[in-house]
Amino acid sequence: MLAGLHLIVSCSATGCTDNQNSLPLAGFYAMGSDTKITPDSIAVEGIGAPDDSLLLSPGTRVSQLYLPFRSNRKSTSFCIQYREQQLNYPELYDTLTFDYDAIPFFASEECGAMYHYKVTRFTYTRHLIDSVAMTDSLITNVDRETIKIFFRTASEEI
Repeated sequence: MLAGLHLIVSCSATGCTDNQNSLPLAGFYAMGSDTKITPDSIAVEGIGAPDDSLLLSPGTRVSQLYLPFRSNRKSTSFCIQYREQQLNYPELYDTLTFDYDAIPFFASEECGAMYHYKVTRFTYTRHLIDSVAMTDSLITNVDRETIKIFFRTASEEI
């Protein structure tokens, strides 16, 4: 009886239910800690991306953001703009650049093909970003945070 139940459960005709995109997920953190932050006055856009490349609008509060890589390029860059009044100067904007190899990956007949990305190097400016860390250099379609961006944040003095 249990063997027959196993066959029914494991045989599915629903098609591909896996995530079909390999998108790096970045989390925002306070410098020197693993405390997530949700900045409300930043804009994030792709540099040199076609059409509208705005990924995050000021006023939107998130603690994570997908940073899509371009499969037809060897690197992708993003600009983080600080739109808070006292920080809204282009010379304070930060840039993140990721160099990678795009690796074609055939998931299955139902899911088709996609790209995985192997990050070979990443650089960033340090205006309001303190540091950037990657938990894994291989970006796949598994929905998990692989990039941590640590920001300098205001702290209260006692």
